[in-house]
Amino acid sequence: MKKMMAALMMAALMMAALMATGMVPTDSAHAEQTKIPASITTPDKVESRIGTLQFKDGYPIGDTATKIRDELDYLHGVEAFMNSIHGVSLYALRKGFADVGIKDGDFIFTSRLLGSKSLFLTANADTVYFWGNLDLSNGPLVVETPPKVLGIFDDFWFRWVADFGLAGPTKDKVENTCWSVRDTRARSLKVDILFADHA
Repeated sequence: MKKMMAALMMAALMMAALMATGMVPTDSAHAEQTKIPASITTPDKVESRIGTLQFKDGYPIGDTATKIRDELDYLHGVEAFMNSIHGVSLYALRKGFADVGIKDGDFIFTSRLLGSKSLFLTANADTVYFWGNLDLSNGPLVVETPPKVLGIFDDFWFRWVADFGLAGPTKDKVENTCWSVRDTRARSLKVDILFADHA
């Protein structure tokens, strides 16, 4: 215990000697050296779309913390909605098809342009559509695509996988194309041309 007290006393004396010689900055010199630019500090008061936010040394005080937590909850809710609407939309579309007897692997075809009475979300009134859902849970499928169409393979989150027909890799210089469509189990689809019947 005596040795520890002696060491502390020695350290205190050395610090006092350093301060006396100017080798350790005094409080005023230290404050000058560590001045923080105002541009990177959090102001004490911020006007925002969720009201006035108050801070002390960058930390929310009063009801500001509650307002910020509520706003973050709201933003996470919006993010969850925006990140899932694609899958929910396609789930509803697939269910709607099944409800009228169109199974996975079957395709619907609109024999004329769609009008304003159609119940398709975002369907264009100047387009003839054919659409089907492919279930790859039992392995890859071979899909034959018709000529002279603008076609696309999307996954179940509306993410683009491949084009076929006029915009596809064959640029519709073929009559029919057979594709291998498979699930890579890496949350993505792989589509390859197996055979192209040249015109």
